[in-house]
Amino acid sequence: MDHCIIHALRIDGRAPFSRIAEVLGVSTQTVARRYGRLSSELSLRVVGVANPRQSSAGKWILRLTASPNTAQSVAYSLARRDDTTWVRLVSGGTEICFVMNSAAHHTLLFREIPRVANIAEVSAHRLLHNYLGGPTAWQGHTSALTKEQQEQLRRGLDSSDEADEPKRSSLTQADWQLLAALQNNGRISYTDLAAETGQSSSTITRRLAALQASGMLTFDVEISAEVYGITTQALLWMSVAPAHLNQVANTLIQHKELAFLASTTGPTNLVALVLCKSPSELHDYLADSLSMLDSIRMIETSPVQRTLKSCSPFLHSSPRRSDSA
Repeated sequence: MDHCIIHALRIDGRAPFSRIAEVLGVSTQTVARRYGRLSSELSLRVVGVANPRQSSAGKWILRLTASPNTAQSVAYSLARRDDTTWVRLVSGGTEICFVMNSAAHHTLLFREIPRVANIAEVSAHRLLHNYLGGPTAWQGHTSALTKEQQEQLRRGLDSSDEADEPKRSSLTQADWQLLAALQNNGRISYTDLAAETGQSSSTITRRLAALQASGMLTFDVEISAEVYGITTQALLWMSVAPAHLNQVANTLIQHKELAFLASTTGPTNLVALVLCKSPSELHDYLADSLSMLDSIRMIETSPVQRTLKSCSPFLHSSPRRSDSA
């Protein structure tokens, strides 16, 4: 049941508990109770995310190598920043890997990092194209519902009325105000959104429907990977012959172990996040599945020790639970 609820939220992050309950054939109270437990005990969060391909918000993935006695404190400092996401301690806890927007990474690289002691190495890689990630991520999140149940949820999502909302090619300041509130809680009610942004509930309802329909707004679901028995995670930095980049990427996104895949600048041109149930399963994936792809010329494996921040804000003790009406 928990997996079905998570899968439903992957399809429509703001689906009312009543609609999820109808699709699953259980009571609304059952869905609400399970959602509350997942939120409080396993850090389930639904988060609004601006689609970078639509909003032109460039992203960089950075790697810092620090001394063992400073790596954790630096990582927590980075996680607290508003302009970072996906902050992880990797490679035995001495390397920090994180994502930030293009406007902020220059200041961090040239002004802030040089003032921090015990950082031995820094590299920055522009994220060029996302092949896998966000709402289209790891298949483990999206294997609980039947095809019929998935279609039921999508029909409810497609029924939103945004005919009167003007089409826009970029995000406005008002849109970013909406996104700021949705990043904290993707299921915040329309009434609370109106109170936080100063817009009317009807305006917000139409605009959210338009943003979702255009692909400029998506909803991601954050949940502890342990729910699915995942104990071993690693970042894979791959070097692929440019002529075969798309071919290799399109093969990799079919692998059930991957939760993220993107092309980057730098000495490696593909980065992936792999999720496995054990170190031996990771070994088998590297030795068997990846070894079949001759175009991958080199792989660096960086074990993930801890994820300090995903795409939602870091300093938030417990998500507000609010069903979308």
